[in-house]
Amino acid sequence: MSDSNDNGAAQFGRNENASNGPIIPKSANEALRPEKVPQPPKRSRKARSQVVIFLNFVMTIIVFAALAAAGTVYYAMHQYEKPGPLQANQNFIVRGGAGMSEIASGLERSNIITDARVFRFVSEAYLDNETLKAGEYEIKAGSSMQDVMQLLKSGKSILYSVSLPEGLTVKQMFHKLSDDPVLVGNLPTELPPEGSLMPDTYKFTRGTKRGEIVQQMVAAQKVLVDQIWEKRDPNLPVSTVEELVTLASIVEKETGRADERPRVASVFINRLDKGMRLQSDPTIIYGIFGGDGKPADRPILKSDIDKQTPYNTYIIKGLPPTPIANPGRAALEAVANPSRTPELYFVADGTGGHVFAETLDEHNANVRRWRKVEAEKAAEAAKAAADAGTAAPAATAAQPQ
Repeated sequence: MSDSNDNGAAQFGRNENASNGPIIPKSANEALRPEKVPQPPKRSRKARSQVVIFLNFVMTIIVFAALAAAGTVYYAMHQYEKPGPLQANQNFIVRGGAGMSEIASGLERSNIITDARVFRFVSEAYLDNETLKAGEYEIKAGSSMQDVMQLLKSGKSILYSVSLPEGLTVKQMFHKLSDDPVLVGNLPTELPPEGSLMPDTYKFTRGTKRGEIVQQMVAAQKVLVDQIWEKRDPNLPVSTVEELVTLASIVEKETGRADERPRVASVFINRLDKGMRLQSDPTIIYGIFGGDGKPADRPILKSDIDKQTPYNTYIIKGLPPTPIANPGRAALEAVANPSRTPELYFVADGTGGHVFAETLDEHNANVRRWRKVEAEKAAEAAKAAADAGTAAPAATAAQPQ
């Protein structure tokens, strides 16, 4: 009986907690109504602390800042490494002493990069303590900011060159340096000594000063001459480095053929040994025109041979007082170690070379043949000029050596 009473009590909604109290019946609506939910426990004073609230705020800010920074870095790196906007190869000049801000702004203005700020900040992170080097650079089409930074960091800028061949005087070399459109700055006001500049092709970057090239030439020639002087034939009739350079400059002006230089040097060495005058036409020219050189249309006249100048080796004995040009390595080496021949004379053969002789009779016969060749050439030129209706050029007088 008790079980059925208990079940009945539950069915009529008797409060189970009030086991000792009377049974209070509930209506259907009351039975379905949810019981009152207990209130949550009150937060402790520690949980409501201003310090905790502030720390929570700071942590939130840090998280958001970290997310923003990560997004910014991702964006910057993506921009830094993606291909740039340049459609065709373009030259860009980094001025000496230019800072990162100036370089970045210049790259953006030239449409080589899209964002100067990204280039600046990411490049500075990559470079650490290194710098971007001055010079002129060829930026390839589509280069990324990273590509541009690596190029400017490498210093592999565009190289220009100026060629200063053997046999030019100091003045003539200075004229070539002055006319070069890429070099900057003035040349030294005082000319270096004749023969002190090394003929060569010099490479340089845009913005290089002309004076720097001159300094290179002087230093290179000194090193070269000193090396050759140390290895010279001890029996040479030249007693100083200056005399070696002077004789080499005459050899340089007499022939442009490398295979002939030691032989031409031998002729002059033999003449010096015998006390004979050198009788070199280039010394006549230098005595008259100096470092400016003879005009191309001006022949050597018979009257020039008799002109009294310190350089006219038809008149003076021995070597002239200074070199008459800047000799190259081959001419210097030819004088330092000439061929061993008994020859005392040479004259042009009409083909760009020379014919050599031991005796004056042989030499005079060679001169007659050469004059015949020259006369034939002059006749052909006169005929061609007549056919063309123009004046024939004047023939240059030939002089025996």
